[in-house]
Amino acid sequence: MENKRSSYLVFITFVATLGGLLFGFDMAVISGVLPFVQKQFTLTAAEEGWFVSCAIVGCIIGVLFSGELSDRWGRKKLLIIAAILFLLSALGTALASSLTFLIIARMIGGMGVGVASNLAPLYISEIAPAAIRGRLVTFYQLAVTLGILVAYLTNAAVLAYSQEHQGQSLGGLLDYIVLQEVWRSMFAIGVIPSLLFLLGLFFVPDSPRWLIQKGREEEGLTILTKINGQAVAQQDVVNIRRTLHHETGSYKELFAPGMRKALWIGLLLPLFSQFSGINAVIYYGPRILNDAGISIDNALLSQIILGAANLLFTLIAVWKVDQMGRRPLYLVGALGATISLFLTGLCFYTDNTDNLFLLLSVIAFLACFAFSIGPLKFVIAAEIFPNKIRGRALAISIMTMWIADTVVGQLTPILLESVGTAITFWVFAGCCLLSFWVVYKLVPETKGKTLEEIEDMYLAPH
Repeated sequence: MENKRSSYLVFITFVATLGGLLFGFDMAVISGVLPFVQKQFTLTAAEEGWFVSCAIVGCIIGVLFSGELSDRWGRKKLLIIAAILFLLSALGTALASSLTFLIIARMIGGMGVGVASNLAPLYISEIAPAAIRGRLVTFYQLAVTLGILVAYLTNAAVLAYSQEHQGQSLGGLLDYIVLQEVWRSMFAIGVIPSLLFLLGLFFVPDSPRWLIQKGREEEGLTILTKINGQAVAQQDVVNIRRTLHHETGSYKELFAPGMRKALWIGLLLPLFSQFSGINAVIYYGPRILNDAGISIDNALLSQIILGAANLLFTLIAVWKVDQMGRRPLYLVGALGATISLFLTGLCFYTDNTDNLFLLLSVIAFLACFAFSIGPLKFVIAAEIFPNKIRGRALAISIMTMWIADTVVGQLTPILLESVGTAITFWVFAGCCLLSFWVVYKLVPETKGKTLEEIEDMYLAPH
């Protein structure tokens, strides 16, 4: 019976985390596509910027409607919509006949990312047993990093295959999307995980907490029993019913004395994840590797190395989040990120960029981010809000992340040009130090607690 419950939970988690894999793939595939699209459509600077950023606009739109609709229609229905959006985007980008069509398809994919970035960790948190909830939600971030790595690997593989078979005929459509315009097949790879995600969702249940909230208590109890066993499931239902009794389901609930603190946490952690400097490090990755004396002829290969490192270090979070707890893991990671970013900036400040120390500093930052600041924003934000408003509240949290991502994307080149690389890294180090202080002051430990017990913690008088 125990093995059957474990298998059921593993399958549910696998399907939900495919949303994370598609998130990572959709965001990273652009790196290989951009040079070819730029050449084919002769993009102006403004068109190039819009082509890259239109997916972020789609993300914000997706997050905006996902929260409200998931609280009305359920988590599963919205995840199905996300899977359809991913599939339409993969097909649309692969077959786009014009730049306008391509941008629309990219924006549709961004909407899928927005929905998945909100609903996948939320769904996992509502279905996972308390003892391993942190680990299962962290699998979502692991899937994001895997999606990034898959995009880098498939971009490199498709490009190599195309170059190897130039002058040959693969027949019909394959000639068009693999040999003549290779960027189309880079996008088309996304059809495979999109179909897997869509098909898998028809075999997983809806969130038991959402079902109970909607008065479908028997269905919710059945799902909880399959996951936790009958005794634990019955107690969970009692606790869920008790919390629902004093919840209003209104946005005003977030401004109650205890929930105000949860709201601040839900806004600040995604904000800090973007202002940590992760995008600047990814941007400088190839240059840093070369400056450190590692000869890399292919820019895609350097991305694969950084993507693999990011995936590897995220495994630390999966391993330790339910043992060490969210708070200690975040504090260690934030402090480590602060120190490594400061040392990275120091290398640039002293013009010491051609040694192994710079590489080690960057890898240390990547490690600290990957096991703390990166994944724990999803873990913590997905478990701190009340049942009736959790979808909408988490949507606000995730939308903060996407807005911050847009701001950092615009701000980083300005900082690099105006104050230099060293000070830019020190600004990011300061943000990581601030995130350490915020978590130290505001975030309580929640490992091993049910979502209802966590809600009680925030609402209890202090």
